[in-house]
Order: sequence, then structure tokens, then C-alpha cells
Amino acid sequence: MNTDAAARVYEELLTRVGEANPRPRIEPVRRLAELAGSPQLSYPVIQVAGTNGKTSTSRAIESLLRAHGLRTGLFTSPHLVDFTERFQIDGTPIDGAVLASAWDELRLPLEVVDAELAAAGQGPITFFEALAVLAYAAFADAPVEVAVIEVGMGGEWDATNIADARVAVFTPIDLDHTAILGPDIETIARTKAGIVKPGSAVVSAEQAPEALSELEDAAERAGAPLIVQGRDFRLIEDRVAVGGRQIEFVGITGRPYDPAFVPLFGRHQAENVTLAVTAVEVFFGAERPVPEEVLDEGLGQLTSPGRLQLIGTDPVVYVDAAHNPHGAEALARAVTESFNFEELALVAGVLEEKDSFGLLRALAPIAHRVTVTPVESPRSLDASALREIAEEAIPDTPIEVADSLPEALDEARAWAGRAEGRGVLVVGSVLLAGEAIAHARAEGWGIA
Repeated sequence: MNTDAAARVYEELLTRVGEANPRPRIEPVRRLAELAGSPQLSYPVIQVAGTNGKTSTSRAIESLLRAHGLRTGLFTSPHLVDFTERFQIDGTPIDGAVLASAWDELRLPLEVVDAELAAAGQGPITFFEALAVLAYAAFADAPVEVAVIEVGMGGEWDATNIADARVAVFTPIDLDHTAILGPDIETIARTKAGIVKPGSAVVSAEQAPEALSELEDAAERAGAPLIVQGRDFRLIEDRVAVGGRQIEFVGITGRPYDPAFVPLFGRHQAENVTLAVTAVEVFFGAERPVPEEVLDEGLGQLTSPGRLQLIGTDPVVYVDAAHNPHGAEALARAVTESFNFEELALVAGVLEEKDSFGLLRALAPIAHRVTVTPVESPRSLDASALREIAEEAIPDTPIEVADSLPEALDEARAWAGRAEGRGVLVVGSVLLAGEAIAHARAEGWGIA
């Protein structure tokens, strides 16, 4: 893979306004895509919105479609270690030279739209706006037969929303990015529901009543069928198994599937997979269940990097990208169900705009000690400030402060190595998860 070419694309994208500061607009992105040949119209799209579980659900949908024999594109954000992770073709990160070629073709359209925006007194195309069009263009060049597109933030004005999704998928909607998306679940759900278009079918996880009401309204306006977990399809049984879950579920045909193994941890992953299988049923027309051999292959090859990912074994170190209270609650349940740690050390770093108290309070039941660390980001919450929050959120628990993640990992691993049954969990930010994976690789831990 040409990593230098991919790095050049990433460096040029970083000169634009970052993805943490999206602009609530969509027309400039449509204009950019139009000048690039409207690549998003070249193949059917399954679009995935929600607050938690978007990436895991997107990956499960893509894996099932690939097991069906389709050539797939998968766009997810953010990346953990390598920029090319965001653009996957047939389950593999895009080649850097291929990505750079698509980027070079986008240069002139970008210049034109940036100039038009400047003339209109608006800011230029942002990092994520350019990224979304780049993904659509790269998938058109591949070419793919179907693309699974994870929404960046929100929905209605998210840059990915220039496509008309054949299937609009919603994972659980909760509070996150409230400064941008709105102060309550109802407002956030209304924005996310903007991915529903005439001609779509809507597949949703179980939702809070106020979120479901917004999805119902959007589906009604678009004349789109709405298929809801717990009502139209459901998880029947979910058991802990060695290395994952054994699940049974009923899709929209009403026929139960045979028990299936999912190599992921936590009930939330069983819910994500049930949602993903139903989305695939709907994509193919829902007349029949997903064939058993396709289901076995699609779920058997499924991975979810950064989600309870093992990165070290001596001592055991896991990493998880949970970064809000809802995700942290699911993580705490998964750890309790799936592992038998006698004691667990958290290594935690959080971005300043996040609900760090809610996150840490949700993790309190599994924490026996905590080492707080800054994240490698200008948006990182100061470690000393995080320590004060941790002392309140996880009382009567030793709290240590480290100046960097490597220092925090050294401290936590040394503690874990002093007794049997101990482990380490790195948590609090997608950026921190990526740092930990990269550190484990650099140190030769042999797992990540």
C-alpha cells in the first residue's frame, strides 16, 4: 500500500476546517459532487446514522453484503490509526495511490467551489465535506456495487447526505454533540432523520419514544416504510460464548434464524448485528431471510476495531472507543458479562466537549483504579481537570495522573502485572483508542 500518497492526501485535507466543527449546510457539498460527476449516484447506498453503534453496525452490514458476493464500499469515521481505514473496498482499506488519484481528480472541483463560496462570503469546503465527496468518488472509480456510508454527525446537513439512501439505518439515538445537534433527544433525532428520502426504507434500533416519533414523522413525509426493532424484528436470545456471543433473532420475514456466532463482545453488539441483518434483508427486498451460509460467513469475518479490542496479553490490555455515557454503559455491561477480571485499571482520556463525568460514572462499576491522561489533541481535557472529575465520578478509587498515554500505560501495566486476574482498559476517546493501538504496535506487543 502506498502510505506516502495517502499521507499527502490527509495532510492537504488537514488544512481545511476540521470535522469537529461541521457547518450546517449541504448545498456546497452537492455542488462539489456535481462538478465531480455526481459519483454518489453510481451505486445504491445504505446510510447509517445514530449516536452509538454506527461503525459496528456499518461494518456488519458491509460484511454481510460482501458475503453475498457484492463488491462493497465502506465509509466510516474517524480512523483509529491509518487514514485509509475510513475508505474500505471489499473489506480492505483503500490503496493510498488509488485514494491519491481520486483526490487529484477532485482538486479542480474543489478550487471552483471554494472560489464560489468565497464570492458568496462563506467559508471554503471543510475537511469532512471534502472527505465525503472523496469517498463517493473513490467508490465510483473502484467501482463498487453497493456502498455503506456512516453519517459523520447529525444527518440532515451531514456531508454524506448528498446520496439518496436505499436503506436509512438508525442505531440508538442519545445525547452527544449537544452544542451542535441540539440539547435534547427529540431535536437530535429530528436532525438525524434528515437522511430519510422518498424511495428509502427505514430500519431502526429500539429508540426512546421522542426519537422514534421523529423517525415516524420523517418516514411518513417520505412515504417510506419504517421497520423497528422490537416490533418488526427482534433479538430472541443473546448468550455469552467463548470469544463473543451466540445469538438468535427474528428478521422481518418472521422466521427465526438458526443460532449464530458473533465474534464481538457485549449485548450491544448483538443488537447491532440484529439491526444489520435486517438492513440487509430490506436491501435485498425482504422476501426471504439472509441465506445461512451468507450469514455464517458475514458474521464470522466480522471485526470491530477499537471496540473491546485486545492489544496486549502480558498483562491483558483492551482498548475501547466509548466516548459518551451511553457507550460507556454498554461497555461496562460487556466487560462484566464477558470477562472475569478480579481488578481492572482504566486508562482514561477525554476531549473537553464530552460529558466526562457521565462517561466515568458509567464506568465506575468496573474500575478498581484509574490513570488519567491527556489525548493527543488540542481539544483534550487537561489531565488534572479530568482527575478532579474522576475523583467525584468514581469515589474511593485510586486516581493517578500521567503526562502522556505511554506513561499512563506503563503505570497501569506495571500495576496489572503485580497480581493475577488484573487487566487494563483504555477508554474515553476514539483518538485515545487509536493512540493506544499505534503504541502497542510500536512496542511490539504482537496483538494490535
